[in-house]
Amino acid sequence: MILNWLSKRLAAYLSKQITQHSIRTSTWDALEETLQPGDVLLVEGNTRVSVAIKYLTQSTWSHAALYLGLDAHLGKASNHEPNVLVEADLEEGIRALPLSFYRHSHTRICRPVGLSDQDLQELTDYSISRLGHQYDMKNVFDLARYLCPTPPVPARHRHKLLTFGSGDPTRAICSTFIAQGFQRLRYPILPIVKTRPAGDPDCEDCVQERFRIRHHSLFTPRDFDVSPYFQVIKPTVKGDFEYRTIDWEDR
Repeated sequence: MILNWLSKRLAAYLSKQITQHSIRTSTWDALEETLQPGDVLLVEGNTRVSVAIKYLTQSTWSHAALYLGLDAHLGKASNHEPNVLVEADLEEGIRALPLSFYRHSHTRICRPVGLSDQDLQELTDYSISRLGHQYDMKNVFDLARYLCPTPPVPARHRHKLLTFGSGDPTRAICSTFIAQGFQRLRYPILPIVKTRPAGDPDCEDCVQERFRIRHHSLFTPRDFDVSPYFQVIKPTVKGDFEYRTIDWEDR
């Protein structure tokens, strides 16, 4: 009971916005027109927990949301805009929200390749079935430790901090929910790749790669960015970009 109360109070503290100079890298219209169902939208957050996640993962991206589009019928937000994203929020759990929630945020689109209509429907059904589920709060204390950018221990020993507490602070990160959805489709993010001899008598040095699924709790937002199986889509240059038409102030 006390631990649950403390976890909720800490979650509220970590979810508070802080001053951050985040630069939006695409226009709202370009972002809205470029997104497709199944895309993962990475966000550079502006909360205290974002600082912890970015320090822990050594990445710009502290949050991830799954874009499902209008056809997912996720209802409407309080501002009457249609919900098109599903994400895991530290306080509210898994929720649907409109794209305008990240209108002024620094974002990146990571797009899976080759999903069929059936895959997208399964991803949508999975996401809807998880709405209302809560975070695994037992690991929120692990994230709080990383609000200190320079822990008072020698640099060579800092990685050992991961073994304290739950031993797995990434379980409290939003990308767990999204990773689970793609793994239900057997779509790779950053799988464990093992090699073994190919058994080809004409090629003694040939090897065969076998993929193994990495546990979904080990994924972080940056993994969708670095994954070789997700395309990084930049809305500004996706269309007919022409640098000569830019209206520079000094001209």
